[in-house]
This record gives sequence, C-alpha cells and structure tokens, in this order.
Amino acid sequence: MRCHKRAKILLISLLLPLSAANAAETVILNLDQAVERAFNTDPRISEKQKLVEVARGLVQEAEGAESWIFDVNTFLGLSPDVKGGIFEDTEGNIKIDADAFDFNGVSPWYSLTFEIVYPFSTLGKSESYAKAALSNVKIQNGEVELQRTKTYIDVSRAYFGYLASRDAVAMMEDANKRVVSAIEMVEAWIEEGEGNVKQTDLFALQTGLGLINRFKAEASALQKVAYAGLKLLTGIRSEKIELADKRLEPTPLPDKSLEEFQQMAMKERPEMMQVEAGLVARRALLSAKHAEKYPNFYTGIVGSISYSPNRPQLDNVSIFDPFNHAGATPVIGMKWDWWSGRQGAQVTQAQGEYDAMIEKKSFAQIGIPFEVEEQYQQVHAHHEMVQEMYKSARAGRRWMVAALADFEAGLEDADKVMSAFQAYVLAYSDYLKVVNDYNLHVARLRVVTGEIK
Repeated sequence: MRCHKRAKILLISLLLPLSAANAAETVILNLDQAVERAFNTDPRISEKQKLVEVARGLVQEAEGAESWIFDVNTFLGLSPDVKGGIFEDTEGNIKIDADAFDFNGVSPWYSLTFEIVYPFSTLGKSESYAKAALSNVKIQNGEVELQRTKTYIDVSRAYFGYLASRDAVAMMEDANKRVVSAIEMVEAWIEEGEGNVKQTDLFALQTGLGLINRFKAEASALQKVAYAGLKLLTGIRSEKIELADKRLEPTPLPDKSLEEFQQMAMKERPEMMQVEAGLVARRALLSAKHAEKYPNFYTGIVGSISYSPNRPQLDNVSIFDPFNHAGATPVIGMKWDWWSGRQGAQVTQAQGEYDAMIEKKSFAQIGIPFEVEEQYQQVHAHHEMVQEMYKSARAGRRWMVAALADFEAGLEDADKVMSAFQAYVLAYSDYLKVVNDYNLHVARLRVVTGEIK
C-alpha cells in the first residue's frame, strides 16, 4: 500500500507540470487585449512606423544643408620624367632643349585637391525644405494612426464574427438534437404503428434536418475563418485563443450627441492633422521653389597639393606646374544653379499641389461630419434592430419548444413543427447578424470620431 501511494504521488507530480503547460498554451483575450496585441504585432503598422523614420531622415538631410561641406579628391598616378627645364638665355629668350619632349621614363604623381566650405546662406531654400520635411513627419505619423484604425476594425470584425458564428453553431447544434430526437420518435411510432403520424411527417423532419445542418456547416466555416483571422492579427501562432466573452452581446450604446461626435472628429481625426501638416508642407515647398532662382553664398578654404619627385620643380611663381605645387586660400563665394526654363514650371507645380491641398481641406471639413452622421445613424438604427430581433428570437424559441411539445403529444403536425424550427433559426440567426453589424458600426463610429487612433 505504501509503495502504491508513492507511485500515485509520483504520477501526480509528473502530470501537474504537463497540465500547467497545456493551460499555458491557451491565451484568453477580450476585445481590448486582442486589439492591443494586434497594435504591437501588425506588420502593416510597423511598415508605416518605418516610413516615419524615413521622414525624420529627410528632416536631418534638409537641416544639414547649411553645414560644412568637405570635397576632397586625392590620387596616386604617373607623370613623365623631365630632364632639364625651361630657362632663359642671356638675351632673355626662352629656350627649350631639343630633347625636352623625349620620353625619359615616368615619375609617381601624388595629388590632393580639397574644398572645405560652409554655405552660410541659401536665401530661404534650406529653411523651407526643412519646414516641409518636418510637416511630412506629422503626415507619416498620421498614416500610422490610420493604419491602427484599420487594424482595430479588422480585429473587431474577426472578434465579433467569431462570437456570432460560434453562437450560431451552438444554436444549430441545439436545433439539430431536437429534430433528430423528433425523427427518432416518429420512426419508432411508424414502425410500431402508434401515434397520429404519417410518412410525410418523417420527410418533413428530415428535410428540416438537412437545412439545419447546411446552416451549421456554413456557420462553422465562418467560425474557423474568424478564428484564423484573430490568430493572424494578434500574432498568436502556436497557442490557442479563447475569448473572454462567453456569447455575443451588443456593446453599450454611445451616449454622446451627434453634434458632440462631429466636434470631436474635427479635433481628433488623424486626417485633419494630416491636412493641416500637408498645407504647411506645400506652402514651404512653394517658398522653396520660388527661392530656387536665387544663389547660395558660402565661405571656406580651397586648395591643392601635387608632387612628382622625378620632375624638376619650377621656381618661377608666374608659371603653374600641375605636377609640383601647393597652395590654399580662404574664399567667400556664390554658387548659382538656375535653370530658367525649369524653375518657373516647378513653381507652377508647387502652386497646384498647394491649391489641391486647400481643396482637400475644404472637402474634409464637410466630409468628416457626414461620415460621423452616417455611422451615428447606423448605430442607432441597428441598436433598435437589436432590441426587436432579440424579442423575435425569444418568441421564436418559445414557438419551437411549444410546437415540439404539441407534436410529441400528438396535437401538432410535423410541418407545423418545422415551420416553428425554421422561424426560430432564421430569427436567431438574424439576431446574431444584427448584433454583429451593430457592434461593428459602434467600432466604426469610434474610428470616424477619432477616438481610436
């Protein structure tokens, strides 16, 4: 007995970690947790965030336009050897040796040229491009927020779709059991010659059973698709997902008025921020294109060094020797790149883009309130539909139960029973669909008002 108890204790100690591991493989999520996971794992959001970094890099590039510029070129080459050189005779004439142009071998040639300059004024070009780049960062941040709203809608659709299809499957299974039980009872009555039933009653029940199983298969497929979508969006691969909600329920009706929602949207929508930032960017680009016709001013140091050891050095400062020399000087200069045929066209393009952004803002100011009103009306209409379909589904279930009880008591025909089953299945299915649609409209209302971003 003592050995048996020890073996039992050992078995339990081995099974406990296994059960804990199995429990750890199931992730329980409510809607908010699923959305948060999706925000952290959705590659589409990460892609938009990377584009924000690109935009920040453009800011650094624009702001760095007025910084030190180093242009250095150095090489090691070959130059021809020279014997003798250019000199003057006693009468001041320049004489060149007869063999001065004969090939006498080669000499290594070391060369270095450099420009170190600072563009202290671009007459507004760099400032305008930097301002446009800063606004572009805001626009790209808005794209991140917009992608988050799309992810939120996708998660909500998968979450509520899973609950609706799961409840539909459960309802179909319940109806299936009741119809199968009725079929078995009718078959027994027909075989024993009891009860007031006919062969047509059996056919009616079997027809209804086929329809129920058809809807069950469809709902089961939708459930599996929604489940796979949830795993994809939340980044859960090996673990199983279990939803915290036990059944599909309508979310609370938003309590703000239409005017309050519209005012909220005009302040909180990412698109409004993007439009404002876009106007700033287009205005800055227009200024930059206007400034392109002006030169840039710079200061710095330029110089060059060249050395060929096998060539004689000229001591005459009036003669420049490209192979042996050294020199540097501070400079202040002007660089002007003006394409007269292109500059005006670029200004015209920038002006057109700026005007188009103004029109986009005008449309947003009227389009966003309409989007809010559209979702607001849909939410309230579907909320009313939910209440009515809930009453209809409850009445349909009572009708089904009562008809089935009357049929078992011999007081009702099978076709009447199937009519009750059909009405209940359709009413409850429509109730689930309406609740699902209502919840999605509430989710969209949160998006169009800027609550989710």
